[in-house]
Amino acid sequence: MKKSLQIGGAFVGLIVGAGFASGQEIMQYFTSFGLMGLIGGIIATIAFAFLGMTLAQLGSKLQTTSHKGVIYYIGGRYIGIVLDFLITFFLFGVAVVMFAGAGSTFDQMFGIDPMIGSIIMVVLTIATLLLNVKNIMNLIAIITPYLMVVIFVILTYSLFTMDISFSEANAIAKDQASAASNWFMGALLYVSYNLAAGAALLIVMGGTEKDRKVAGVGGILGGVMLGVLIILINLTMFVKMDVVAGVDMPTLELAKQIHPAVGVLMAIALLGMMYNTAVGMFYAFTVRFVAPDQKVFKPTIIVVGLVGFVASLVGFTTLVGKVYSTMGYLGFALIIAVVIAWIRKDKREAAS
Repeated sequence: MKKSLQIGGAFVGLIVGAGFASGQEIMQYFTSFGLMGLIGGIIATIAFAFLGMTLAQLGSKLQTTSHKGVIYYIGGRYIGIVLDFLITFFLFGVAVVMFAGAGSTFDQMFGIDPMIGSIIMVVLTIATLLLNVKNIMNLIAIITPYLMVVIFVILTYSLFTMDISFSEANAIAKDQASAASNWFMGALLYVSYNLAAGAALLIVMGGTEKDRKVAGVGGILGGVMLGVLIILINLTMFVKMDVVAGVDMPTLELAKQIHPAVGVLMAIALLGMMYNTAVGMFYAFTVRFVAPDQKVFKPTIIVVGLVGFVASLVGFTTLVGKVYSTMGYLGFALIIAVVIAWIRKDKREAAS
């Protein structure tokens, strides 16, 4: 069970990056559809749990150290090439978004130049990756419960200090910018682009566990925890719609309202989550090309980190808009391939 919890916690830590924990993504994909966004959250939970289980089991079955083997296994020779290229490209893109996000958080919370914030995050990421993969998994899993506690405190406070009715909240929510045409599409797109980014490391984590059942339970636990977080953050922002409407980092705004100290705790949680995601994405990106036990692994990490820093200077908001929207639609190809692989596996097992 401990190993399953580790895989689940690391899966959550990986996906809950800057946009998720800040509330910005959840606002655009769920809250902006009003009360229907809550149903979207439930659909996303089921999808994350099923896909998390399937990917972790595939990683365990093939005992892989890179996502490459699993992607070719589920996509075949031709579709595999396309999926492999897309996932590898997005791993790098998401890590770069985290560097830029760290710059924005340091700027908004502490008034530090965004470029210095980005440099701190790049140095931390490179330093962590020079450790080994077991240490990385443990680090990523540790930060998840801390974030859940901070979010839970903010939610409880928000529910008790709600100043508007549900119908007023619903009206304000529907005025916010949405990232999709309707609530159902919002939920699917959200799962899709998060999976495009998270699949690679989930496969690698599944590969660290020989028992497929343990790996699968880890994937389910991670999916359920993600879903609970989505629903909690969604509900928190919904009841405080009058406060968070139009704000860049909604959860940070709510935390600061409770007390400046809670604002600082939330900022630390946000930076921790960005760090988690940056480390996970860069690790999965680098092992796609160089095995961790090769001599050139460490120099490669440093070069990739520096290139990522240069790319992050484009800016947080611009990067989120460009990288994430493209990923959502392309991630559907990956989801379809995973579902087909799962159906094929069931048929093969039934035949044998």
